[in-house]
Amino acid sequence: MHIKFSPSALLVATALFFTSCSTPKKPQTAAKKPVVTTKTAPPKAPQKKAETLKLNLPEVNREFRAAWVATVANINWPSRNNLSTEEQKLEALKILDLLKNANFNAVIFQARPSADAMYNSSFEPWSYFLTGQIGKAPTPFYDPLEFWISEAHKRGMELHVWLNPYRAHHTTGGAITSESVVKKMPEQIIKLRNGMYWMDPSDEETQDHVSKVINDLVKRYDIDAVHIDDYFYPYREYNGGKDFPDNRTWNMYQKTGGNLSKADWRRANVNKFIKRIHDEIKAEKSYVQFGISPFGIWKPGFPEGIKGSSQYDELYADAKLWLNEGWLDYFSPQLYWKNDGPQSFPALLNWWESENSKKRHLYPGINTIGMNGVSDRPAEIVSQIHTTRNVLKEAAGTIHYSVDGLSKTPAMLNAVSQAYKTPALVPLTPWIKTKPLEKPLLFVEKNGASATVKWNATDFPDVFQWILYAKYGDVWDTQIIEKNIITQSLPLIKNGKKLSTVAVKSVDRLGNESAYDGKLLN
Repeated sequence: MHIKFSPSALLVATALFFTSCSTPKKPQTAAKKPVVTTKTAPPKAPQKKAETLKLNLPEVNREFRAAWVATVANINWPSRNNLSTEEQKLEALKILDLLKNANFNAVIFQARPSADAMYNSSFEPWSYFLTGQIGKAPTPFYDPLEFWISEAHKRGMELHVWLNPYRAHHTTGGAITSESVVKKMPEQIIKLRNGMYWMDPSDEETQDHVSKVINDLVKRYDIDAVHIDDYFYPYREYNGGKDFPDNRTWNMYQKTGGNLSKADWRRANVNKFIKRIHDEIKAEKSYVQFGISPFGIWKPGFPEGIKGSSQYDELYADAKLWLNEGWLDYFSPQLYWKNDGPQSFPALLNWWESENSKKRHLYPGINTIGMNGVSDRPAEIVSQIHTTRNVLKEAAGTIHYSVDGLSKTPAMLNAVSQAYKTPALVPLTPWIKTKPLEKPLLFVEKNGASATVKWNATDFPDVFQWILYAKYGDVWDTQIIEKNIITQSLPLIKNGKKLSTVAVKSVDRLGNESAYDGKLLN
């Protein structure tokens, strides 16, 4: 049974517990004078500290397990753009509970689908996909991003803010109003042949605007990461196969003496933007991660035998460079193809890993919705999860596109849940330096056939989760527990074995573990 206590309540309870257990003083009698003596009482035997117990605690399973929640075109959430605030919240909680119950530990939430906001922004309007009108706030008012962050963290899950840097208006985004970025930044916006509007990636005002939006998100919200997907320069099909019409900024570049080819100039501007965003996030909050999810193929022929589109030549995204340089904390190429074929999942995963010279996290995006030429999709996805574990070892992880592939397909949810049967912490991120957590405080009291276990930490605000260890015979039971749960009742006998030892660690938001506090039970 889990019981939630506030940290202050636990400290008070702990103080009362120890006060009630102190040895009572004998009452003095009026007939006798008090006796003065210099003899001191024998000291009490000191209680063993956790480290003196030299506990051989088992290692906790680590794997990044996330799902994308798309808000553009109401793909995943909210299911419609006319839901009430309460209906939106209920849908969000249903998604988060589904992921939590399947032992996911992160959610990638699309907070900015197309230069609009699923949060209270002073730079861009409320999203059409939230309320059915650009610029209209939810009624009754709430901040959806704040809600998603709070509820994800309550469940011990990270919340990564996903945004499209350059898409200005989606074809399903309703009528363009005066509040739209399309109207507010007309020089920087280009209308594509498919009806979408796109910001010019090589315009400095575009870069400054997107930088301002991202910095605002990092400053004001308790997010765990900023996540950018595969939309840089648009796919050619979005413009009817025609080249992106950015002659205005290209001519300006040439007039200033620029000597790069147009393709290299475009890539250089995207590279500059990626490096800038990485550095600005780290300057504001070094622990907030920066993740990118590019198209899964850098160029056809890399590795040998791979066929398909070239993000390098079509999207002007040199994603290999970003990985080589370490301008990110995790890299999630969208490997949405089956294990065999012209876009081989294992071949591409191994190639990207060979390019990961800075040893950043590599969490491939996998296609939970559907793959061409696959008869048993759940089996294929589970196979890809196992392939990722074999290639990436203790730093394994995957991101599922999208959550609908789990919520609307019971067979897929069941298969993935079995693959993620044991809860996991996220892999360690050693290149991000953080202050080590203090050792938590553990208290154990026998109570009939059970032991009441309580714990806390002096640096409670920095704690994200707990690890609770209970040893029965020679076997350790290990639990990963949400931050706000700080007490538990453990049976003294389990499977015929006595509870002999209890220990606890705290875990920060990057998965770093504290030293343990442990207690032996008599």
